[in-house]
Amino acid sequence: MTAHDVKDLSLAGAGRLRIEWAEQSMPVLRQVRERFAKEQPLKGIRLGACLHVTTETAVLMLTLKAGGAQLALCASNPLSTQDETAAALVREYDVPTFAQKGEDHDTYYRHLAAVLDMRPQVTMDDGADVISQLHSTRKDLVGDVIGGTEETTTGVIRLRAMEKEGVLAFPVIAVNDADTKHLFDNRYGTGQSTIDGILRATNILLAGRAVVVAGYGMCGRGVAARAKGMGAHVIVTEVEPMRALEAVMDGFVVMPMAKAAEVGDVFVTVTGNTTVMGSDHFGRLKDGAILCNSGHFNVELDLPSLGAMATARRTVRPFVEEFALRNGRRVYVLAEGRLINLASAEGHPASVMDMSFANQALSAEHMVKHGRTLERRVYRVPVEIDREIARLKLASMGVAIDELTAAQTSYLASWTHGT
Repeated sequence: MTAHDVKDLSLAGAGRLRIEWAEQSMPVLRQVRERFAKEQPLKGIRLGACLHVTTETAVLMLTLKAGGAQLALCASNPLSTQDETAAALVREYDVPTFAQKGEDHDTYYRHLAAVLDMRPQVTMDDGADVISQLHSTRKDLVGDVIGGTEETTTGVIRLRAMEKEGVLAFPVIAVNDADTKHLFDNRYGTGQSTIDGILRATNILLAGRAVVVAGYGMCGRGVAARAKGMGAHVIVTEVEPMRALEAVMDGFVVMPMAKAAEVGDVFVTVTGNTTVMGSDHFGRLKDGAILCNSGHFNVELDLPSLGAMATARRTVRPFVEEFALRNGRRVYVLAEGRLINLASAEGHPASVMDMSFANQALSAEHMVKHGRTLERRVYRVPVEIDREIARLKLASMGVAIDELTAAQTSYLASWTHGT
């Protein structure tokens, strides 16, 4: 039996059906897999991945395996694993998988260690946990690593900080920064799946409610747009003036969180930063306020402070915890402050992850080919990969576009054409 630690292997059949369903909406990755199967660009490469163990991730794993990679996969979030998918990866597809939905802290890090034990040559991260372990507790393995890839905004922030301090031990491609990732996955994927997670957890009506979105990056833009589309009155909080100005120009009310806390009904944090909502805000909340997070780590809501302010707490629905405060008001926290879209829903739609995971697969190929000659830096996805993914996606959608004529190409490259 393939090495594993999953909840229930008997779920494998159901997992396979879900993976096949997702695969239908991932034509770009299917085309990448066909080429990988012929060319074997990852043959013999040990690839350690720490990603959300979802059906879409499974399609990526099958693509990497088709390219010849030796894989090990663990979860990048304790609540994001789909147990059916994890079981199918092991029993149906022979991919070593270490992930269980709801795993505790010790299990999470034991699973990370299992992936590291295979001595990865290429890392594939969703939050930089594999890379963090390689730079702290498992420094002995760094010599084996050619390079890595990183999927999230939060992870890229950490990696750029490591690069700036001169401690990054190998090159990493910031998959998150590819246009075909952050313009679509972050905006449309996070926007839809976050709202989906909130509704599945609570079954509330968003129309007419005040929804506060903390952060107006690509993820925040998506959440704000989807909430507005459902009839919510959207308020945006920001610390960056350019993004705040964009939010105003997009028709949203912008105010500080201290003020928004007094008027909001539903709060969604998507900043990638810590303590976006803390004790100064919790005491201002209306009775029945709902708090959730769609940033990668569970630090955006200061839940220890909220717990200290509570006289009682209880679970009232799956993924919904009630905090009774001393002022008599009740506050509801969804999914323990972890990623709401993956904890109580299924994450991004497959058609969006098709582009994100095509970037992962092609970036891994690029790293295998060129990583040994690259500096220890964080790199953008090569523009030719980004454009090829966009081209393949358009073709799969039956969309044709124009091409520049020779005269147009010449005009754009010339400085002699005047008024």
